Amino acid sequence: MKIRSAIIAAAITATSNLSAQVAVAEPKSHWELLIPSGTMVPTGTQRDAIKRGNISAVQLTFVGRPSFGFTSTFGWARSRDIATAGNPKLDVFTYDIGAEVRAPRWLDGKGMTFSPFAGAGAGGRSYNYRKLDVDATHNLGAYATVGGELGVRRARVRLEVRDYATGFKPLTGQGTTRTGNDVVVMAGLRIVSR
Repeated sequence: MKIRSAIIAAAITATSNLSAQVAVAEPKSHWELLIPSGTMVPTGTQRDAIKRGNISAVQLTFVGRPSFGFTSTFGWARSRDIATAGNPKLDVFTYDIGAEVRAPRWLDGKGMTFSPFAGAGAGGRSYNYRKLDVDATHNLGAYATVGGELGVRRARVRLEVRDYATGFKPLTGQGTTRTGNDVVVMAGLRIVSR
């Protein structure tokens, strides 16, 4: 009888330890790569300087804990300088790094999951004419972001809205530097390992 009780106690302990390990299991990889695309919408005084443009980006995120990550982004928007005669084509490059806080997954264990996030970061912004012989301008910037990631099986769709505030030097080289503002909306798909 004592042996049977000891075996049952050992089985219960092993099962408890196994379920505790499963509940706190770390993700297989701490890195996430995403190639989102979307649109850059100038706001405020920036609306009178540049046109809305499509943006493509590359994001690399290090997730140290399930609720916290560092995201670096490089984006390229195709726009136009609407304040200059002829509306010349303008490439807008954004490069930054930020931190994001992620809420626990909602609906976890169901067929679909959703995880909202919020964050902030800083970096730079460069404006460069495609065909005009004018030097590019380089500016410091910062952003705040909100979004969420919708998961179905192994697929994850991330939607993100960023509000950027950047220095803005007149593209023609004349005039004073001011603060520009725009909103970037991006979406991307990634596949996670099992």
